[in-house]
Amino acid sequence: MSKKTNSIRVFQLAKSLGVTSRDLITKCEAEAIPAITNHMSTVSPGLAATIREWFGDGSSGVATAVETAKPVDVKQARAKRAKAIRKKVPKTMANAVAPTEIGVETPEAPPEIQAKVLDPIKKSADQPDDKADKSTPMVEAPPEKPKKTTPVMNVPDRPEMVTPAGPLLEQPTKTKLSGPKVIRVEAPEELPTPRKRSPSRSEPAVARSGPRGGRGVNSIAPDMPVTIRPGVAGRPTRGDGASRRNKRRSSTAGQASGRTGRVSPNQEVRSTNWREQDLREREQRLRRAGGYFKATRRDNLKRTSGAGHRAKTAAESGGKVKIQEPISVKLLSAATGIKVTQIIRQLIQSGLEIAHAALIIDNDTAIEIMLEHNIELEIVEFKTAEEQIKEQFKDREMIDEQPRSPVVTILGHVDHGKTSLLDRIRNTNVAEGEAGGITQATSAFQTKVHVGDTDRVITFIDTPGHEAFTEMRARGAKITDLVVLVVAADDGVMPQTIESINHAKAAGVPIIIALNKIDKPEATDTNIQRILGQFAEHGLNPVDWGGETEVMRTSAITGDGVQDLLDVIDYQAQLLTLSADFAGRAEGTVLESKIEEGRGAVANVVVQQGQLNKGDFVVVGRAFGRIRDIVDDNGQRINAAGPSVPVVFSGINTVPDAGDQFYIVKSLKEAESAADERKHQERKLGLTRVRITLDNIFEHMSSQDIKDLPLIIKTDVQGSMETLKTVLEKISTDEVSITIKHSGVGGINDSDVILAATTGAIIIGFNVTTSGKTRKEAENKGVDIRFYDVIYDIIDDVTNAAEGLLDPELKLEVIGHADVRDVFRISKVGMIAGCYVTDGVIERHAQIRITRDGIVIEKDRRLEELKRFKDDAKEVRSGQECGMRIEGYDDIKVGDVLECYKTLEVRRTLRD
Repeated sequence: MSKKTNSIRVFQLAKSLGVTSRDLITKCEAEAIPAITNHMSTVSPGLAATIREWFGDGSSGVATAVETAKPVDVKQARAKRAKAIRKKVPKTMANAVAPTEIGVETPEAPPEIQAKVLDPIKKSADQPDDKADKSTPMVEAPPEKPKKTTPVMNVPDRPEMVTPAGPLLEQPTKTKLSGPKVIRVEAPEELPTPRKRSPSRSEPAVARSGPRGGRGVNSIAPDMPVTIRPGVAGRPTRGDGASRRNKRRSSTAGQASGRTGRVSPNQEVRSTNWREQDLREREQRLRRAGGYFKATRRDNLKRTSGAGHRAKTAAESGGKVKIQEPISVKLLSAATGIKVTQIIRQLIQSGLEIAHAALIIDNDTAIEIMLEHNIELEIVEFKTAEEQIKEQFKDREMIDEQPRSPVVTILGHVDHGKTSLLDRIRNTNVAEGEAGGITQATSAFQTKVHVGDTDRVITFIDTPGHEAFTEMRARGAKITDLVVLVVAADDGVMPQTIESINHAKAAGVPIIIALNKIDKPEATDTNIQRILGQFAEHGLNPVDWGGETEVMRTSAITGDGVQDLLDVIDYQAQLLTLSADFAGRAEGTVLESKIEEGRGAVANVVVQQGQLNKGDFVVVGRAFGRIRDIVDDNGQRINAAGPSVPVVFSGINTVPDAGDQFYIVKSLKEAESAADERKHQERKLGLTRVRITLDNIFEHMSSQDIKDLPLIIKTDVQGSMETLKTVLEKISTDEVSITIKHSGVGGINDSDVILAATTGAIIIGFNVTTSGKTRKEAENKGVDIRFYDVIYDIIDDVTNAAEGLLDPELKLEVIGHADVRDVFRISKVGMIAGCYVTDGVIERHAQIRITRDGIVIEKDRRLEELKRFKDDAKEVRSGQECGMRIEGYDDIKVGDVLECYKTLEVRRTLRD
């Protein structure tokens, strides 16, 4: 046993479990576990834990091991091992070491044991205690204690007379011998006497019987004379010396065979009366004696040599050839029989500069080349492993088709009462526990409802109503049978209501309108008629107006109209005659996916066809695996789920995308192949980059001026991550770009912090948390982590951050005008303008624009000094005189108009 891997041998594990190694090996073979073939096979620690659970007594509680074969009868297996152990212990050994029991007869002990052990015990028991009486004075004896009974020794009594076991016969009787009865005697078949031939040295008298020498003696036709000459069977006679040696061998063999009544193959046999049946049987024996593979090669050689011709290729005969994409030169040559060099020559002649055997050519080129050789190509479209799996399920054969329960999706605008209506139907209170009072993830549940005189089962899918969750609503509409459009009677048709109508129409499913909140005072008849008109504008003509769309007035608070809504849902489902296959391999759609502690990656799915079983091999988008456990919408573990049932299963290697289809396949290898192809396609899309050329280099350089806001997004479920990526990327403009550096499902970890520190990104966590160690690491590296539980709070904060990166808008605010009445020159100071303020206010250090004859000759100058008489002033108002000194400008003339203004920075927004 390897210390490095802590593995264990099969016999050691079987001994610890109290069963035989054969039982353990048989169970592993039934579970299709490879490499467990004998008692010395090595068992890994994980497999050993699973085997202990299979052979356990069930006292451990919850069973986690997958068991596809019949369970083991542990009591019977342990009884078998105990019986095998008892058989191995010798009887004398068992008698010597077995504990004795009173009243149980056992064999008599050997004489030497009796002499040493039993006889002294008997003597001491029979001998009176005289010495004690003589040496000890008489003393009044204490009260007598009850005497101990002498133990019966485990020595059986020998019988006085030994007689044979079983009944005895007083008079011996003779044994009657009987043999087979002769029914008829069949005369041997009369064959003509063969013509005598003298043996020749150049031609063997008898062909060899081995695989190299043809079919041997029996290759001769039954109607031909048969003569077996002296010599080794199947070898030609070689001269007198060889004949004498063969005669000696045949005489020796004849003596040996005479004792047994058999004919040796080396014995001289002369027979001309062999029957056809004898030759046929001998032929069969000789064929078996030569070995299966040798005989097969011999027969194939004869078959090909007897054919005398080979099959013609398509290049020789023409016709139609089927070939699959992608078409390479080598593959085309192998399929048609045309040489590779000839195809390459034709490609070069058609204008191709470089051609080789591995070159992939397009379909049209391949067809044109083959038409020159009178060959018609039938090209089979290339399909990936995932596409092949989809085709298998698309053309599936119904094994057990039965009616199924309907799948109903609840759509509508945010805060119109979708979740509250579902709470009323299933008597729960989910709406109060949701963050922000809104639904932010897609959920599914199955509930029993009383419709008419019967109980029905309906599967409901609850979708978010916020504008950010467009993909979730579209996904719910695609997998549903009916859509219930919830509209508030006090609000009417809103943007997300219109979007939900479009999703339902695109999916081609019937729509039932639930006019909710009719208990509110605003739900007047006038308002309701206005809303019905809005429905008609979007193609949903109500039944009240002579249309086909059912409009049910409901109240999630009081429960009014809820039962009528259920009756209409059941009626519409019956009109659709919904059915599905309740057997065969399952398929369905992923609603949500996430990482759960202790279970790993899990997928919340709705089964649409077939039976989903524990232990099935599943492929779902980029994920694959073997289903470890299945949990229903009530949190109970189940072993199987049928159509229209929402469940959550684990056992996949990674988190799939919401909206992916899952398929149950035959093997894990098939599932892994399809998942790897999906990963490869996603990797190719991720590596796609804009190529920089001389044509777009200036555009690329100008794009470098765009300010970037990098983000890292971590969410609790896949659907929320998909929604955030879509919404946040829409915030980007020509000046600010929102870049998602990384996104994933699960808590924020150290690698996210390291990536954020490297890229300067902000980490956004939605309904997730992080450890104290990760928080401390983020503080040390200066990484900003934001936690949210309402999605539109994230949108608002990211929008504000993006607006902060925008350059502010500059606005000019004119505060006053002044006319230049006189100009003074002061040494060491410069030109001073004597001004009269005509309107507004002139402020010191404000900006000055100089206008002469209605033309601006100077702008963006600073008012350096402002004086009122001889004193400095902060401002001079209208109707007052002042002296002004303009910084860096002395070309001031009488009649100029000085305009005083301020430049204000106005923050720009992305919502305009």
